[in-house]
Amino acid sequence: MEDFFGYENIGDYFTLFSVEHINMIGLLMVSILLLYIFRHTKRSNVIKYMILACLILSEVTLNLWYFMTNTWDIATTLPFQLCTMSVYLSIWMLISEKYHVFEIVFFIGIGGAIQAILTPELYYNFPHFRFIHFFIAHIAIILASLYMVFVKKYKPTLKSLWKSFLCLNVLAFMVFNINQLTGGNYMFLSRKPTNPSLLDYLGDYPWYILSLEGVAIILYFIMYMPFAFTRKRKVERSNTQYFTF
Repeated sequence: MEDFFGYENIGDYFTLFSVEHINMIGLLMVSILLLYIFRHTKRSNVIKYMILACLILSEVTLNLWYFMTNTWDIATTLPFQLCTMSVYLSIWMLISEKYHVFEIVFFIGIGGAIQAILTPELYYNFPHFRFIHFFIAHIAIILASLYMVFVKKYKPTLKSLWKSFLCLNVLAFMVFNINQLTGGNYMFLSRKPTNPSLLDYLGDYPWYILSLEGVAIILYFIMYMPFAFTRKRKVERSNTQYFTF
C-alpha cells in the first residue's frame, strides 16, 4: 500500500511514451470507441453516471492523497490547473446538461486533456495511485464532452469556439494573478513544466504563453472542423432537395 500511495517512495519515474504510457493512450481510444458504439443504448444515463463518478472520485481521492501524504500546498494543489478546472466544469456540464456549459467545456476540456495525456506532467509510473488517477481523470474529461456529442447530440458552433477561447483567456488572467499571490505555476503561466512538453518548442518565458494562444486556436479549429463539415453537407443536401422538382 505504501508503494501504491506513497509520496517519497515513488519507484520508477514516469517515462514519456513508455509501454505504460502507450497503454493509457490505447485505453483512451478504446473508451471513445465504446462510448460511440453504445451511444444509442437505452441506459445511456448509466454511462453518464459512470463518467461523473470517475470525475468526482478522481478529485476527492486526489485531495485525500494530498492530506494523507502531507503534501497539500497552496502553491501547487489548489484547483487552478486547466485540467482540474475542466474536471469541475465537466461535472457541472453532465449534471446540468446545459448547452452553454458544453460549448465552453468541449474545447477547453478536450484540448487541455489531450495535451496532458500526450505529454503528462507526471512523476509517478504505473502502478502508483498518481499515475492511475492522472489518466482516469483526463480520460473522463474527454469522455464527458464526447458523451454530450454522441448521446445528447450537442454540437459546437463557430461561436462556441470563440466563446471558449475567450473563457480560456479570462481563466488565464485570473490564474496568472493567483500565481503572483501564491508563488504557484498553475496553467504553467509562471514557467514551463519540468517534464518534456509542447511548451519546449514554443520559445522562452513569457513568449511561449503567446505561442500557446496560437496553438489553442489551431487546435480548436481542428476540433471544430468535423462539425463544420457535417453542417455544410446538411445545408447542401437541404438545398438540393429544395430545388428538386
